[in-house]
Amino acid sequence: MYDIIILGSGPAGLTAALYTARANKKTLVLGGDRLGGQTAGIATLENYPGWAGSGLELAQFMQKQCETFGATVKFVSAKNISGDAENGFVVSCDDGAEYSARAVIVATGASPRKLEIDGAREFMGRGVSYCATCDGFFYSGKTVIVLGGGNSALNDALYLADLAKTVKIVYRKSEFSRAEAVLRERVAARENIECLFNTDLVKIAAKPDSTDGELIVTTTDGTDMVVDGVFVAIGHEANTDFLSEDIKRDALGRLAPSAMPAGMFVAGDVHSDIKMQIATAVGTGCTAGMDAIAYINKLQ
Repeated sequence: MYDIIILGSGPAGLTAALYTARANKKTLVLGGDRLGGQTAGIATLENYPGWAGSGLELAQFMQKQCETFGATVKFVSAKNISGDAENGFVVSCDDGAEYSARAVIVATGASPRKLEIDGAREFMGRGVSYCATCDGFFYSGKTVIVLGGGNSALNDALYLADLAKTVKIVYRKSEFSRAEAVLRERVAARENIECLFNTDLVKIAAKPDSTDGELIVTTTDGTDMVVDGVFVAIGHEANTDFLSEDIKRDALGRLAPSAMPAGMFVAGDVHSDIKMQIATAVGTGCTAGMDAIAYINKLQ
């Protein structure tokens, strides 16, 4: 039996693992399907103090750091958590394995919110993408749309502008009020980025007789545009579907630490009422790790 199982290998989970492993608690990190979560998709990480490099490089550094102190990292995903504080917890994974621990830290992060319009599901992976750094290469020299108006959308547009011929940002509001000023300035300075405000997408369809997989996207004002790809950046929802229904969540699936059962803790983007930033994820990872350490110490 482990002392602590941490679900998630993003900055929150790996920070928690660093603290718990350094406190000589037997620590297992179940890292999901890839190291780093959303952080791994950041090509250039500029707003995490003391770091110059990609998000994946930061996650790799964090993994090595917590492993140095004895943490074990396995890349599987939790499907279910059973048990309780009195008898211990059992985490069942997607590979059929089960792991037990006296405490669990949920740091499973968030996933991009899916676009729910005609054609969005049909063309997912065939012109519709939720990861610019994953799929941008396939659109070199082509025309793409980025849907959204926050930091993620503008970062995606700037990344794609280095690859695509033209990037059109479609946003339902009149300005990028939620995005950082530095990103707005960079977008405005790029000649191949066009901003389409006060509109949204209502339909995605294949362009008839196209041999290159082009799409026709229809906006709320009835305009049809021919594009090669659509990148969606309209927010995130917490990855908490594997938890039992009796664990309280907010509208985005996030968890309030005060509402968690004894022996279970929360860190990172699944934590309710925090900004979704690496710095805040690390802070909540530290808190969850220290709280879990104190909890285990009381049991001894």
